[in-house]
Amino acid sequence: MALWGGRFESKTADAVFALSRSVQFDWRLAPYDLASSLAHVKALKENRLIDTKTSTKLTKALKELMVEVKNGEFLPKADDEDVHSALERGLKEKLGELGGAIRAGRSRNDQVATDFKLFLLDNMLNLAFKVCELNEALADKSKEYVDAIAPGFTHLQHAQPISFGHELAKHCAALNRDLERIKDWYQRTDLSPLGAGALAGSSLLISPGKSARELGFAGIAGNSIDAVSDRDFAAEALFIMALIGVHLSRIGEEWTIWCTSEFGWAKLDDAYATGSSIMPQKKNPDVAELARGKAGPLIGNLTGLLTTMKGLPFAYNRDLQEDKELVFTSIDHLLLLLPPLTGMVASTRFDRAKMAASAPEGFSLATEIADYLVRKGIPFSQAHEAAGKCVRICESAGKQLHQLSEQELLGAHPKLDGGVKKFLDAKGAVTSRTSPNGTAPKSVLKQLTALKNSIRRDRKWISNESKRFSGMMSL
Repeated sequence: MALWGGRFESKTADAVFALSRSVQFDWRLAPYDLASSLAHVKALKENRLIDTKTSTKLTKALKELMVEVKNGEFLPKADDEDVHSALERGLKEKLGELGGAIRAGRSRNDQVATDFKLFLLDNMLNLAFKVCELNEALADKSKEYVDAIAPGFTHLQHAQPISFGHELAKHCAALNRDLERIKDWYQRTDLSPLGAGALAGSSLLISPGKSARELGFAGIAGNSIDAVSDRDFAAEALFIMALIGVHLSRIGEEWTIWCTSEFGWAKLDDAYATGSSIMPQKKNPDVAELARGKAGPLIGNLTGLLTTMKGLPFAYNRDLQEDKELVFTSIDHLLLLLPPLTGMVASTRFDRAKMAASAPEGFSLATEIADYLVRKGIPFSQAHEAAGKCVRICESAGKQLHQLSEQELLGAHPKLDGGVKKFLDAKGAVTSRTSPNGTAPKSVLKQLTALKNSIRRDRKWISNESKRFSGMMSL
């Protein structure tokens, strides 16, 4: 059923209706629409725009619809245009024309903006919780391998030896920023559009502030035109999700590399790998690869919405119908990906011996030579040059740095004596880097303690915010 039509003499063309119809994807807003309708009925009654008898009937019918929607007993029909018209049809099937009384003082414009915000506030909390779970799995794995020595890389070339726990914990730092972004977004989004009407507010007293509190919002949007046309909250949510996708893709890329025969560092649990239909020996890191792959649609959805928004004039435009599918699919991609990715991280075993054996390769201890000379008062530019000469000697002689003779060391620099050899050890190089954000195991353990405290605070915040929407989210 349509929520308009009085001024039209003929029905909408079937092709136009098919183009306009959105209930096939916006039906998932139904629980949020019913919650906002209950709050609106209460406001109508409190301001004597409907009587107690009508309010009671509407409230009862809306609650019945909540149960029926939850159980799949009430569903949209082919001639329902959108979630709002489908639910009003449900009310009218129960109450007759009295069901249309709920439309007073609101428009589909403020209604859909309210529903969409409620959906996102709810689902971004769910997403934050799943990110916390992955962050915790990475932190636990980092602690497990904090004393494992591995080569660190820049430009995919051996750089300096590091604690492998430190390598894993870098992903925790990125996910921490994602959680901070969600919390920051939450504050900006936590304003209700209800009461803005089509664009100009309402001449009827409908107490939008009370309705906002009823729904768990912190307040109401300050400008009615902006309230119905604003989709910054959706675009920003898509940006956060796209960036989470990029971070998950980087995890996937590294896990994929570590699982190769060439590296041979990582062994996936069978539950988080797949095989080949033709090559029986294969054990493929599909979860890691799909983590890379999901970044594509997540970035694409952000680009799609920004392009839709870029030239919209004045208040609400029908272009904004395109916003929901983009957000819904991004939410779905991440909620589908995060649990298996978390399981993959938690169950992967790493080969300590292979990583340790690879740590000094590629002359990754050259910086130790430069630092040794700096401690002897040599300017770093000269120390760097001397370390480079040592590498050149090794390449010519087919040696590693710790195999250089004292004569060869002195040939690189007169103050480079045999005492440097005790520093040409990967474990020693790692444990010496004790800066607060450094790779020494004792530094990494302190970093992980701070990280665990941050995760606990994030979980508490998610729990507290969820309680504000507990009634609505329990549908």
